[in-house]
Amino acid sequence: MTIYGYARVSTADQDLTVQQDALKAAGCETIRAEKVRGTSTKGRTELAILRDFLRKGDTLVVTRIDRLARSIGDLQDIVRCLKEKGIALRATEQPIDTSTAAGKAFLDMLGVFAEFETNLRRERQLEGIAKAKARGVYKGRKPSVDVAKVRELQAQGVGPTAIAEKLQIGRASVYRVLNAQASRAKLKS
Repeated sequence: MTIYGYARVSTADQDLTVQQDALKAAGCETIRAEKVRGTSTKGRTELAILRDFLRKGDTLVVTRIDRLARSIGDLQDIVRCLKEKGIALRATEQPIDTSTAAGKAFLDMLGVFAEFETNLRRERQLEGIAKAKARGVYKGRKPSVDVAKVRELQAQGVGPTAIAEKLQIGRASVYRVLNAQASRAKLKS
């Protein structure tokens, strides 16, 4: 039975040291760490490596459950995968130990609260964007396609695939510009 640790922060400028120290103090022999957003398990290679590597009887330790997952769906998937392999999950800062009934119940409650917090944050962000748009402050992302250049190249007889290659954009973007131009022309006639 081996104890493995997993540490995660969301941004490159955050420090993993506090989590790593807590995991070492909890007896973790190996610690995998990464700096990646936790709203999804996609792109979390260190977590994937641990999930593949852990064996029956091993224990996965995190400092807090939100380091592992921010949505109840992802958390349940991770816990289900660990349970099927016979791996226990513990958190150093929360009373979570999936080898006990109380620990499992607490884990489920924390997962619900983590997802709730993420949803609240998303709602506040959307409200802020809507207010900024209403004030004319938020314009969104700058267009990545030079519409004038696409039209110019098309007028020169260059085909959509060649335009996409020349401007280093996707063909779908070229077609969107050309279709929008055709739609405007139809409306005018």
